[in-house]
Amino acid sequence: MALAAIGAVLTAAGAALYILPGPGVPVLFLGLAALAIGLVKAAVDHRNRRRRPDARKAPSPP
Repeated sequence: MALAAIGAVLTAAGAALYILPGPGVPVLFLGLAALAIGLVKAAVDHRNRRRRPDARKAPSPP
């Protein structure tokens, strides 16, 4: 979830730099990529936890 938060901040900074004079396009693309990757990662983690709630538990000894 932290990657999505960083992506949102970078996207906002890139949009501001795009409007103002500055190198906004690379920061905007980097922010959008980080945001998308962070959201996909969070969705996959959430889906895996719902399917297998015991997946994070330690295995019992034999």
